[in-house]
Amino acid sequence: MDAATDAFVTHRNLLFTVAYEMLGSAADAEDVLQETWLKWVGVDLDAVRERRAYLVRIATRLALTRLRTLARRKESYVGPWLPEPLLTAPDVAEDVELADSVSMAMLLVLETLLPTERAVFVLREVFGLEYDEIAEAVDKTPAAVRQIAHRARAHVAARRPRGAVSAAETRSALDAFRQAVETGDLQSLFDLIAPDVVLLTDGGGVVRAALEPVVGAERVVAVLARIAALATLRPAQINGCPALVVHVDGEPDTVLAIRVDDGLVTGLYAVRNPEKLSRIGEEAPLGR
Repeated sequence: MDAATDAFVTHRNLLFTVAYEMLGSAADAEDVLQETWLKWVGVDLDAVRERRAYLVRIATRLALTRLRTLARRKESYVGPWLPEPLLTAPDVAEDVELADSVSMAMLLVLETLLPTERAVFVLREVFGLEYDEIAEAVDKTPAAVRQIAHRARAHVAARRPRGAVSAAETRSALDAFRQAVETGDLQSLFDLIAPDVVLLTDGGGVVRAALEPVVGAERVVAVLARIAALATLRPAQINGCPALVVHVDGEPDTVLAIRVDDGLVTGLYAVRNPEKLSRIGEEAPLGR
């Protein structure tokens, strides 16, 4: 293996994760990886001081360009847009910071940042890059990057889940939730979810899904009650967190992730768009 290939393979999972956290799409993250490779093989390695940082810089710039294209695509998206769910290995869940950064709840918070803010936040808070390295990646001065990082941290802190919830707590809530749905125990469902719970369903205009958020326990329970007769719920590790894959006629139909706050389910994220479920059978190459 030559030096360029060795460096790229060594940092491939990192580059994929950077791109995915910026884009919320595995398909687009893979495209960024391909473009990064094509640019990387044309680089004079003797002139590269730090190969990891250089690769991250290429991937970040490409992801920023693609992020602006995605923003225009999302404007015409049918119904709520949710990140593409990823089946993740157990070691992702063991890395608490990484698992939190790729969770559905966090990726939706990152969606509210401006493109450069998102890049700076991801590179600084998740991957621990120095300000001068980030500055080169986003074409800003280190001083400007510090200001952007401060602004992005405050923005995320105001919108992220209120308290840290362990994987064990989420799994416990999910197990109880699954049992209540499968048995049609509506009272247990009401006991598990918050009165102001929000359900987002992403069908992309391809399959049936609510075009607006479903808000409130009664409305959400009514939707969930219809699932029990049609589907089988199977536990899985999705985006580093316990979740459910809903199977209909033996095939994956929906990925259902939850957000837990103060012991209650406050958010449900149901991805049904078939294009976003095409990779759900294989573990994603996440890493730092």
